[in-house]
Amino acid sequence: MRFIFLGAPGAGKGTYAGPLSREWKIPTISTGDILRENVKQNTELGRQAKTYMERGALVPDEVVTGMMAERLSEPDAVRGFILDGYPRTIQQAEALDKILAEQNHGLNAVVNIEVSREVIIQRLTGRRACPQCHANYNVNTSLRPRVENVCDRCGAGLITRSDDNEETITQRLAVYAEQTAPLIDFYRQDGLLRSITAIGEVPEILNAIRAAVKGN
Repeated sequence: MRFIFLGAPGAGKGTYAGPLSREWKIPTISTGDILRENVKQNTELGRQAKTYMERGALVPDEVVTGMMAERLSEPDAVRGFILDGYPRTIQQAEALDKILAEQNHGLNAVVNIEVSREVIIQRLTGRRACPQCHANYNVNTSLRPRVENVCDRCGAGLITRSDDNEETITQRLAVYAEQTAPLIDFYRQDGLLRSITAIGEVPEILNAIRAAVKGN
């Protein structure tokens, strides 16, 4: 079971990948997690990435792809994985194809989570995070905390990410449209694309994803 979850920032890729990852007993792998772990472990690739991250530049494809190749070779990814946030470009998608071919694997499906721009802005501006236990909430959805701005799990005060404002979100959506949206046609041509209109509550969307990838 090897899946990619595509979707604009705020489409809910992580929200849906988390429970399905646990259900299917395969890891969710995100570029951000890989970068942070390599920097934390002070690996060669992590040191290379850190030089770009510290000056606010994009980490080059070859560094990210090198990290991804190593991550996909780890034991927990042997049975499969859900990729969240990778690939972001056609070039990364082609690199991923080579990585999987070298491992004698292929993708089962690419889930494209479709959400309107208005809903994305509402979701992202409503996000709240716990700085202590890292639980995530959203004041504009059913994921709101029981007590306003207080974490249900540990009672810490919730925070808003500095980039969860409409101006920054609009910029991120523009970058997605230019760099990542072309992957939709790329994977459609391969017959791998499964598009899901993510309207409704989380359990409904999860059921739609399960139905879309059933048998793959």
